[in-house]
Order: sequence, then C-alpha cells, then structure tokens
Amino acid sequence: MLEDTVLSQAIGFVPRFLCPLVNNCSMDLTAFVDQLVYEPTQTDSPGLDLTVESISRITEPGRVDFGGGELTAAETEPIETKKRDPDDDYSWWDLTEGVYLVEYNETLSAPDDVQFVLQTRRAVRTRGTFHPTVHLTGEQSLGPIPLTVGEGGIKIKENARLSTLLSG
Repeated sequence: MLEDTVLSQAIGFVPRFLCPLVNNCSMDLTAFVDQLVYEPTQTDSPGLDLTVESISRITEPGRVDFGGGELTAAETEPIETKKRDPDDDYSWWDLTEGVYLVEYNETLSAPDDVQFVLQTRRAVRTRGTFHPTVHLTGEQSLGPIPLTVGEGGIKIKENARLSTLLSG
C-alpha cells in the first residue's frame, strides 16, 4: 500500500496530495508537538488536544501599521489562579466576559511545509468561550491565541484542554 512507502515512513505521514490514493491520510501529530501533558488523554479523539499553560489580560493596546515598522505587542499581565480547595493539586482561572491571551504547554516542532489547523474544543465552545480557528505551518508558534469569554464567564482549570490541533 502507498502509505507504507519510503516517503511516508521518512516523513511520518502521507502527503495531502496523495490522500485520494490511500486509505489512511491521518498524521501522527505527536511527532510534531513537544511537551504533552498526558498523551493518552490528549490523543483520545481526532486531532491532538492542547492544554493551557497561562492566561493573560491585555492592559495596554498593541500597534499595527501597514509596513510593520511600528508593530508593537500589547502589554499584558498574567491572570492569577486560585485553588478551590487547599488540598487541590491544580488551581483555576475565573474569567469574566472579555478577551484574553492564552499560552499553551505544548510547542510545535515541525517542518515548514507541514500545515495544521487549531480550533476551539467543543467542550469549551459550548460553554460560551472560543478562540479563532488558526492555520499554522511548522515554522509558526502556537501562541499567544486570543480567547473570547462570553457574558457568563468561565472557570478554566490549569492544564485544561482548550484547543484541538488537526492536520491541515
């Protein structure tokens, strides 16, 4: 079968243009993502779930211009977490309505020509919180990603799975 060719073994997946010729075009995303928190849970559904490392609020605006010469990052401050119970191992972010910046525990380490799609997990979306769908190549980093929290707010536990990375 074509997926057993030297090319697919060498690069770890079947190139997208060959997908119509093979039965399985799935990519082992774990080969391109470092610092997984717990692989069995993060890979138990299609794609690979990414976990939150930190959440910040924007305190001062950034700048964007036409040529990029005046491009500056927004100033941010980290949101502190709180334990629900003193015996808990992990704390929670208690977010009110607004836009935040999320950083992930995981990092990408893929060739420049490998493409990914990052989308909000359904469990997060159905609770009124989401981030934009982002198309990435191996050369790009994962964050920060803007996270929009709806009117009711949301509580997010440290290392919660917020996003799903799919092969693009």
